[in-house]
Amino acid sequence: MSSTSTTMTIRLDPQLKAKLGRLAEGTRRSRSFLAAEAVETYVDRELAIIEGIQGGMADVAAGRTVSHEEAMAAVQQAIDKAAGERA
Repeated sequence: MSSTSTTMTIRLDPQLKAKLGRLAEGTRRSRSFLAAEAVETYVDRELAIIEGIQGGMADVAAGRTVSHEEAMAAVQQAIDKAAGERA
């Protein structure tokens, strides 16, 4: 997180707020810190998903794809190779 911050108000279910309070007590962190950390983790994960989808769509548009059969053959080849190395 950056050293500067801004305030945002959100509505929480009372039970979730109580859980957050228990977590804050148990970790000796503020509810605000934990909530900001949770939001940051969620946003980073969701943005990574969106960027991955957009990258995949760009690959399709540019023709950088393989058929399902080619992909499965490559996977099976890797499995067979790994099984052979263990024997």
